[in-house]
Amino acid sequence: MLNIKEIHNKNLKPIEKDGYEIALKNFVLHTALDDKDVIAVSQKYFSIAFDFISKQEFEQKIIVLDENSFDSLYNQFIELKADRQMSAIATQQEEATAEEDDISIAEFLKTSSDIMTSEESAPIIKFVNSLFYQAIKKKSSDIHIELHEFKGEVRYRADGVLSKHIELDKNIMSLVISRIKVISNLDISEKRIPQDGRTAIKIAGRTLDVRVSILPTFYGERVVMRILMQSEDIPTIEDLGIDSNTTKQLEKLTKHSHGMILVTGPTGSGKSTTLHSLLQQIQSPDRNIITVEDPVEYKSDNINQIQVNSKVGLTFASGLRSILRQDPDVIMVGEIRDTETAKIAIQAALTGHMVFSTLHTNTAVAAVTRLMDMGVERFLVSSSVLAVLAQRLVRQLCENCKEEDVVAEHNLNEFELNKNIKAYKSCGCSECNFTGYSGRCAIAEIFILDTNIRIALKDEIDDIDLLEIAKKNGMITIKEQLKQMLENGKTSLEEAIRIGLK
Repeated sequence: MLNIKEIHNKNLKPIEKDGYEIALKNFVLHTALDDKDVIAVSQKYFSIAFDFISKQEFEQKIIVLDENSFDSLYNQFIELKADRQMSAIATQQEEATAEEDDISIAEFLKTSSDIMTSEESAPIIKFVNSLFYQAIKKKSSDIHIELHEFKGEVRYRADGVLSKHIELDKNIMSLVISRIKVISNLDISEKRIPQDGRTAIKIAGRTLDVRVSILPTFYGERVVMRILMQSEDIPTIEDLGIDSNTTKQLEKLTKHSHGMILVTGPTGSGKSTTLHSLLQQIQSPDRNIITVEDPVEYKSDNINQIQVNSKVGLTFASGLRSILRQDPDVIMVGEIRDTETAKIAIQAALTGHMVFSTLHTNTAVAAVTRLMDMGVERFLVSSSVLAVLAQRLVRQLCENCKEEDVVAEHNLNEFELNKNIKAYKSCGCSECNFTGYSGRCAIAEIFILDTNIRIALKDEIDDIDLLEIAKKNGMITIKEQLKQMLENGKTSLEEAIRIGLK
């Protein structure tokens, strides 16, 4: 048998011969091995493969691969097939007519198979499958489907920024939305009120959960689909890009038996990802970890997760009250939105529980005054909160195409930049999908409520004074970290200003 390493060394590649799709269905792979045409099979599918081979007149040598090697090669074939199908989809859509309205429900409900191997003939079904496939390929977090006056449009959000994918006729787009409603168990006939649902897609042997939100607008319905991650996809704190000093401080804080750690930042700044990274880091068989979230964005096998459902009265506050009767060691509240939730979370932190949560504030120090504004007593904040982490996600310049940039003098003065700074700007190439950026990293400022801060909180104090004390204690602000990224050529001035250099 060949193992994965031998395949790599021997340069095993798929061959698209006539009839390869039929062979693929029977787990027979036409393969190039050392420039020779061979047939690859797997022990797992011996009976199906050799039944097919016995009916053919193949002259090629047959090789047997181990299961992992076969699956890897099989997925390469599937991707080739999917790419070929998608290249023809745009043409198919132009030919689609109102006949697609008559696609049977039975056809629509065939969602259990892998979308990359799906054989449905309806162009709309193929198009929706291709949307998911392309989203995964582009590492998108959201798919937006919008209807305008004369056209429909699909956009993907990758690295936090929306980019246009395709434009289609409005009639076709309405069929696409109907297909999405069906696979999400939503009401196809209801077009006047918002609807929320979920669906699961299987692509390249991997199942992904998708959260679907449909909203009626002036020209028709608008769909946003959020691709949710599994626990194995959750990055570690180090993988997020947070600097080592902050990572060590967080690791030390998570070892406390009780107290509260808050993560703050605007929408889309990676707060939920950071919280789940911390939970994955501390989870163990001897700890009872329960979360209450809206929505549950990361499915985890080792954590008990509660989905908020305001329609039946399950809010953050009511869920949190119930959690406290479940003998938890660690509690994660998706977001502190109101006074009731804030007070219950603070009490939980004071009574021997480790509490993680998020707030919408722009800086770490602002979280303290935000809690006070919500009605939490000053002494309760200083007694319960261990630290606040404020973070942002910054797009990193593509190393392949970035170019040196000249920073205008007024920008140097306004942002207090070094006059000799060697800055870079985004350009765009095929490697970064012509965006000029490749991936994102998290930057974070950590505000630890040490003795000095707790003493200061006994009296009336504002954010500015708290920030000065925190800086003296060694806190590096987000603004300073953005300057460092600029000086190191990791991001552009345009991106730094967008994130919060001002």
